[in-house]
Amino acid sequence: MESGVIPRGAEAVESDRSWLAARGRPAEGGLVDPFGRRVTYLRVSVTDRCDFRCVYCMAEDMTFLPKAEVLTLEELDRICGAFVKRGVRKLRITGGEPLVRRDVMRLFHRLGRFLDSDLLDELTLTTNGSQLEKYAADLFAAGVRRINVSLDTLDPEKFRAITRRGDLSRVLAGIRAARAAGHEIKINTVALRGVNDGEFDAIVRWCGDEGLDLTLIETMPMGEIDEDRTDRYLPLSRVRADLEKRWTLEETDYRTGGPSRYARLRETGRRLGFITPLSHNFCESCNRVRLTCTGTLYMCLGQQDAADLRAPLRLAPHDDAPLHASIDEAIGRKPKGHDFVIDRRHEGPAVPRHMSVTGG
Repeated sequence: MESGVIPRGAEAVESDRSWLAARGRPAEGGLVDPFGRRVTYLRVSVTDRCDFRCVYCMAEDMTFLPKAEVLTLEELDRICGAFVKRGVRKLRITGGEPLVRRDVMRLFHRLGRFLDSDLLDELTLTTNGSQLEKYAADLFAAGVRRINVSLDTLDPEKFRAITRRGDLSRVLAGIRAARAAGHEIKINTVALRGVNDGEFDAIVRWCGDEGLDLTLIETMPMGEIDEDRTDRYLPLSRVRADLEKRWTLEETDYRTGGPSRYARLRETGRRLGFITPLSHNFCESCNRVRLTCTGTLYMCLGQQDAADLRAPLRLAPHDDAPLHASIDEAIGRKPKGHDFVIDRRHEGPAVPRHMSVTGG
């Protein structure tokens, strides 16, 4: 068990306010990359471990990071605080599966102080839903209001095959518990040719019946897995064209700060999003960077360039100036776009690290 307690309360909030009083509130778009894009969104992987082994995400026999290499909850909180104080307005906690991280709720409650002090607009979570029934109420108490749940099929046997070990009924129970606790839920579905391409109508209908938004995602060429992704890649332009034969999609300007482009389904009243890193990339509006559970900052999901934030964090445990300098240097290297491609002529994935390492 990690030592120390991460409190949340008036003392922590007052500490943040004192920081702002001494230095001034972060300017709008305090972190700006070389292309003029404001970095206002940090995705934080708290663990590379997961209780599923989804076929498009991981190999079945994964080797996970030694626990000694993973940042403590206190260190994760400190890095998040540095970004928030520089103008980041949205934090998303990811993994692996974040809710399998021991004592992770202490981190959620600690980060909630930034909501209390009006430094943060939103604290959100991406999860596979396996632990959601257990933690839904506590997440709401910590300040989480929106949760993304990864769900690629409504067929229990197919779900077991895709995840290699998941229980669909447990995930559905978690979604129900989260909605009962007051969370807004969005379903994330990876489009997989030959796997779930016959289910999109059923998933759209189910989301409408349950009052859930839905985002469809193209498979991303990250990490060595046990099959060829070219066999599974399904362009969402083709999926959308097919859905429009039966559903009425109305364009909207709705945004959540992420890469999804949304339409409204007239028949259900729910939103349908599309994340298309391959068929139509979203780099021109990228406002995100990703922190791994080891303190590595990736300025782009589809590039290998990264910055080590663990070193300045640990070399100066009581001084954040080196950490802020490292963040500034990293943002100054944020590239214009990614290098994702799925092509049979390319050997191996476009990016060798697994999505679970970077943060899903």
